[in-house]
Amino acid sequence: MMIDTGAAGSLFESLQADALTSPEQLRELYPQPNPNALRKEIDRLTEETRALIGCSSLVFIGSADVEGRADVTPRGGPAGFLSVLDERTLAIPDATGNKRLDTLHNVLQTGRVGLLFLIPGRPTTLRVNGRACVSARPELLAGLTPVGKPPVTAIVVHVEQVYPHCPKSLMRANAWQPEKWVPAEDQPTSAEVTLAQLNLPGLTVDQIEEAERESLRLRYE
Repeated sequence: MMIDTGAAGSLFESLQADALTSPEQLRELYPQPNPNALRKEIDRLTEETRALIGCSSLVFIGSADVEGRADVTPRGGPAGFLSVLDERTLAIPDATGNKRLDTLHNVLQTGRVGLLFLIPGRPTTLRVNGRACVSARPELLAGLTPVGKPPVTAIVVHVEQVYPHCPKSLMRANAWQPEKWVPAEDQPTSAEVTLAQLNLPGLTVDQIEEAERESLRLRYE
């Protein structure tokens, strides 16, 4: 795709120059939503959505810092690793990872998160948004499902919006249809991507692959 950037500078700046700037402009391009798409957003967890969260083994956490820089990170574990404390409160146990703590830093700064729950094989998802804090209270952590070592902290979420999301995106993506996935040999490997990102003299793909194998072997430590 070729897009003329003109005198604007970067491609983004060129496209930003005539981008939409108001909700009114946006709504002119789209029909009104089905009333049920608005009605099904509520501010607490029902028995059914609590059960869905108990079946989920993967949640994506969206957050942002005080300057608006956004981040999305996946958290996974056995089904039900995220605890429903009551109809307005969730707790996500800390898990071993790269120790950057991006999400935790964002929660400390803004006190908000957005969650997207997935269940492997199920095309519909569940969105939950709300206030958040980082807790190290021992009695809370003792009751959570550890993902690897016992959690050092947990993200506690006060539910403000619960919204079951339609299956169209996962169906379009053929997310659960392996026969339609891009073959592994046509994808850059994780090690190749990391090598390009690090750009360190002397570092090889083989070295990174060995480090990845070791990291996965110790994924619960």
